[in-house]
Amino acid sequence: MKKIYSIILLCSVAGFILGACASDQPTSSDKEQREESVPNEVQQNEITDEDAKEEKESAKKENEKQEKEFNFEKPESVRGLYVTGHSAGDEKFNRLIELIGNTDLNAMVIDIKDDFGNITYEPDKKSPFASFGKPYIKDPKKMLKVLEEHNIYPIARVVVFKDSVLADENPELSFRNGKEVWRNGRDEAFVNPFQKDVWEHNLTIAKEAAEMGFAEIQFDYVRFPEGFENKADDLSYDKGDYGNKENQEEGRVQAITDFVTYAKEELEPYDVDISVDVFGYTVTVPSAGGIGQDIVTIGEQIDVLSSMIYPSHWGDGNLDVAKPDLDPYQLIHNYVVKEKEKFLQMDTPPISRPWIQDFTASWLGSGNYKKYGKEEVEAQIRALNEAGVNEFLLWNASNNYTENVDYTPELDEEVVKKVKKEDKELKKEIEQKEKEKNDIERKDDEEKASDTTEEENETEKGED
Repeated sequence: MKKIYSIILLCSVAGFILGACASDQPTSSDKEQREESVPNEVQQNEITDEDAKEEKESAKKENEKQEKEFNFEKPESVRGLYVTGHSAGDEKFNRLIELIGNTDLNAMVIDIKDDFGNITYEPDKKSPFASFGKPYIKDPKKMLKVLEEHNIYPIARVVVFKDSVLADENPELSFRNGKEVWRNGRDEAFVNPFQKDVWEHNLTIAKEAAEMGFAEIQFDYVRFPEGFENKADDLSYDKGDYGNKENQEEGRVQAITDFVTYAKEELEPYDVDISVDVFGYTVTVPSAGGIGQDIVTIGEQIDVLSSMIYPSHWGDGNLDVAKPDLDPYQLIHNYVVKEKEKFLQMDTPPISRPWIQDFTASWLGSGNYKKYGKEEVEAQIRALNEAGVNEFLLWNASNNYTENVDYTPELDEEVVKKVKKEDKELKKEIEQKEKEKNDIERKDDEEKASDTTEEENETEKGED
């Protein structure tokens, strides 16, 4: 019996040794990888620290070169136009390329995730977003190559919280009216900005656009639905980490600001600029808590702020203009004054690149609108430029833009001088207000500290 056990033991030991030897032998592919990445003992001794550092830097540069398929130079002043996924994928794209080539325009804002929640191209079939893809843009990289060849700066538009597709697929990520997904008057559904899963959904799409080669990511509909404050209590939805906020408006503002901050952090490694679209009226209020947009807290987190300041979207008398759509120059000029007040409140203000109007708002009714063409578009651009804002984006939902527009119109130098003088006065005024505010806060803190000291002294006397 002892002999049998000895034989078994010897066989086991032999098997173990053979197995160990076999496991130490790399496969051909493993061997190739190791020979490429790990020098032998002699080589290691010959390589100095400096050599290793140079080799590492060289490999890093080579990787960056391979990863960066396109090289887009950012224009000194971005002057762009909006392009739908449909337009980017059909013959209209060539006409828009030609328009830009014949003018001082230099950028395109292209839908990558549209107003419905669709991805405007077909992702890889293995992608978790494959079901969201639409074949509007057949070959996004080929499209980007064309833009590179024509020196056109590419901006990927990602519509964030207006998303009927995601809401219908995952009602728990949306707002619900009873058992149904809530929709606004235009039959559009929104997803819930309180939900981190919604954040990740959009940021994964944004990252793919950055990897694809876009130089900038523009987030649109970064807000709760319009008038949400009037319907919030009637809808069911998960408030996530913001459920402990007593003030609902503060909770909404915090959620939107947190999303923008997180988006900036997550996209930092991709070397892309981050821009956000906001409602124009956010400059006229301390904070648009109903929809969660605070232009100051958002602006401090991003590279570019694109406020939608279409004259047609302002009510009669707004910004001291009786009929805004009839007076595009004055409306835009007055807007910029208000925006500057907000920007001066920011520690690190972004670039201002507003959306302006290249469409006719006939729905406003007779006497409230005018037909927009060359003169009206140029008036808006001139108002921006004379006020010191040198960038803009043109909006036309059908991408039918006015011809023969001068996108760098001649300015009135007297107006420019006057504006610069007013800017200095405004800056002093804001600084004075900030100083007075700080003085009041400091005085309050001192009084509180004094009261606390007196209370402590009284307590000590009582104890004595």
